[in-house]
Amino acid sequence: MPVGDEEVGKKEESKDRNSELKKALSTIVVTEKPNVKWEDVAGLEKAKSILTEVITLLAKFSQLSVDEMRYRTATLLYGPPGTGKSFLAKACATESQVTFFSVSSSDLISKWLGESERLLRSLFEMARASRPAVIFIDEIDSLCGSRELCGNESLRRVLVEFGVQMQGIDKSSTGLLVLAATNEPWELDCFIRKRFERRIYIPLPEESARKKIFKLHLGNTPSSLTEEDLEILAEYTEGYSGSDISSLVKDALMEPIRKCRAAKNFIVTEEGYYIPTTPSDPNGEPFTLTTLPDPKKLIPPLISLVKLNSKP
Repeated sequence: MPVGDEEVGKKEESKDRNSELKKALSTIVVTEKPNVKWEDVAGLEKAKSILTEVITLLAKFSQLSVDEMRYRTATLLYGPPGTGKSFLAKACATESQVTFFSVSSSDLISKWLGESERLLRSLFEMARASRPAVIFIDEIDSLCGSRELCGNESLRRVLVEFGVQMQGIDKSSTGLLVLAATNEPWELDCFIRKRFERRIYIPLPEESARKKIFKLHLGNTPSSLTEEDLEILAEYTEGYSGSDISSLVKDALMEPIRKCRAAKNFIVTEEGYYIPTTPSDPNGEPFTLTTLPDPKKLIPPLISLVKLNSKP
């Protein structure tokens, strides 16, 4: 084969391979909005304000992104786990009219030599071609950890390639935002950390935010909780993350079902509904959850607050 034909063949093979890589990455494009609004994020007003500002600039006023603004489009969200970093990213995906790429380290790490770097390069090429666009990388420390502690040569090359791509956010990348989240920012390589000139700390929720989180997770579930009860819950959960409160509410939502399952007596209303009661209730009839004539007419107890004498 002549040298010229061999070079053409290599170029065609490279193009085909790049097409395959981009096809493999197509699953990380968020096509369906997560349906998380800014108002669904409790507290974090400063973070929401900054992200709204960046997304608005990115989507509608990218022509205003002068040199001083360009490098500040690389944004790092850091803080304790469960405080809402990924939730903020979902809100960005929902509220913004941009192409949203949601990436994890498993999407970019390959066992084949040189494949990971090509995947990363293809990701940025896709994002640049789809501008305005956002690349969100969750748990970025697992992808870009310190080179001093990384014994894997392949991961080191990925780290260098990522730094090169980040450094390439220049005139050709106007309208591209790289958004990353981590619980351990100190684990990031300094080469990568300095690329994120805008860093937003996401703290544990304050008392007012905790109260709103309880409301959001309770939703339309029937309950007897008053505003005062929610304030008590917010006070008792100091030091809890949003994820901790979510788990607590999910467990509380199962309590009415547990009471129904444990009940041996049920009050039968005139309309034929069944309400669990205590064995000492003279109006109760001997039923169990599995022997109810019409389980669809079961009325579980309301979610309520058991008040303690003192704060634990």
